[in-house]
Amino acid sequence: MKTIVSMKQVSKVYGKKNNIVTALNKVSLTVTEGEFLGVMGPSGAGKSTLLNILATIDDASSGDVLIDGKDILTMSEKQMTEFRRNHLGFIFQDYNLLNTLTVKENILLPLALSKTDLVELEYKVSKVAGKLNITPILGKYPYEISGGEKQRTAAARAIIAGPSLLLADEPTGALDSKSSTELLENLSYLSKEDNTTILMVTHDAFAASYCSRVIFIKDGAFFTEIVNTNTSRKDFFNKILDVLSALGGGARDII
Repeated sequence: MKTIVSMKQVSKVYGKKNNIVTALNKVSLTVTEGEFLGVMGPSGAGKSTLLNILATIDDASSGDVLIDGKDILTMSEKQMTEFRRNHLGFIFQDYNLLNTLTVKENILLPLALSKTDLVELEYKVSKVAGKLNITPILGKYPYEISGGEKQRTAAARAIIAGPSLLLADEPTGALDSKSSTELLENLSYLSKEDNTTILMVTHDAFAASYCSRVIFIKDGAFFTEIVNTNTSRKDFFNKILDVLSALGGGARDII
């Protein structure tokens, strides 16, 4: 199985001298192709720091980080911009769609700088819209569609260029239960059927129950992990709740 993410002894420290905060402490992680990985833990545990390092938004203080075999910590700014465009996809809690563009135009944004011909562009947007059940809304604007449709549009935009890694930051945080379920089922489908590699940071045990594996972080360090070995999603959900209880997370962490 191809390794998409390889993190070895990664630490992130903020501050200087007597005012040092360790956000990540020697975290090691491997994510294989097609895996749907959830990252959980109490607020302030280091989840966002981990995501930001993989997203090339932040640098690690020490350690090694490879994505699809590329060392992201040694890249120049130009190389980083190109790598981000060609290898990473992003889904944010607040959608980050442009209201002045149609759903179709928003989805095509990652390919705006490519030399892809019009026929191929049309094929790609049609294919990804079909997978995420948003074909009927391609001509609408973000302010004309529901939150769930906005998030599926964001997911389509994130995967249209075929990224090595899809990073999702609390993607269900602003959605109702029906929209959350639809999005998570779509992400699960992309992982299983298209071999899309997904890393999702979430506080939501229900969302995490769709993952193939969940890792838990506490105080910037690896706490434990659980793997869904073909058990029912309900059983996996209960296992996640058990770990969160042992982890000592608050009520917000197990909603």
